[in-house]
Amino acid sequence: MDNNDLLIRLRYALEIKNSQMAEIFKLGGHEVTVPEVVRILKKEDEEEETDRIKLTNSMLNSFLNGFIIYKRGKQEPKPGQETTPEPPIKNNSSVNNILLKKVKIALSLTTEDMIEIFKYAGLNVSKGELGAFLRKEGHKNYKVCMDHFARNFLKGLAIKYRG
Repeated sequence: MDNNDLLIRLRYALEIKNSQMAEIFKLGGHEVTVPEVVRILKKEDEEEETDRIKLTNSMLNSFLNGFIIYKRGKQEPKPGQETTPEPPIKNNSSVNNILLKKVKIALSLTTEDMIEIFKYAGLNVSKGELGAFLRKEGHKNYKVCMDHFARNFLKGLAIKYRG
């Protein structure tokens, strides 16, 4: 799955409007207009050359950061606490892991909530396996989240939030 497909599925699952999408991108530090959102959300058509905008890792990261701010509000640093810039998405294999982490944060999901969401999609995920997906890259128990896990998570979100 490419980044555009992830965003299309997330938008569908949570019923986010185009104007809200543009606002979320802005909160994440990336200016995108509503017509550009429409071009990002276009399905890729191999027969026809489209004016689709390819979503880069940094654009997806900006959207997910903006989504956290949109749902939970901007977090002000505590007095004396330094603000450390968040590392960008390093490679395409970690995109799904970051998606899971940031959606979990934005929607204030517990591990049990996430396991339930996977069950809605017909996939049984253990606490340990989910914990491995949510770990920091480089940790000894870190596990790359494959596309079918991300796809089923987004499918479960759609079932939970759309009915």
